[in-house]
Amino acid sequence: MNPILEVVLILLAAAGLLGLGWVLFGRLVCPVGSGGVYAVIPASGDGANLEQDVKGLLWLRGGELARFTIVIADGGLNAAGRAAASALLARDRGLVVCPMERLSEYIGNR
Repeated sequence: MNPILEVVLILLAAAGLLGLGWVLFGRLVCPVGSGGVYAVIPASGDGANLEQDVKGLLWLRGGELARFTIVIADGGLNAAGRAAASALLARDRGLVVCPMERLSEYIGNR
């Protein structure tokens, strides 16, 4: 057999095993909830980094790596922050805005 072909096949086999190991390891360490799991994002002021935080959690949820409800805990959002939170709510399902002082009540009743 051609030595170059053997090297290419060995590299492809190694890459395939590495990819399989990566996927299996990812499944072991990623949280997967079936219900009653919440990711809480505290937000105040103009909601700095709110969109990035929500998008990161949506990425986890979209890849079937985790199932949870994203709760934006309103700890004093101003008009710009509330507008950002409203835009996120309108765009994606599974997001909730809850006042910070009622957070334990909201999570406890679900």
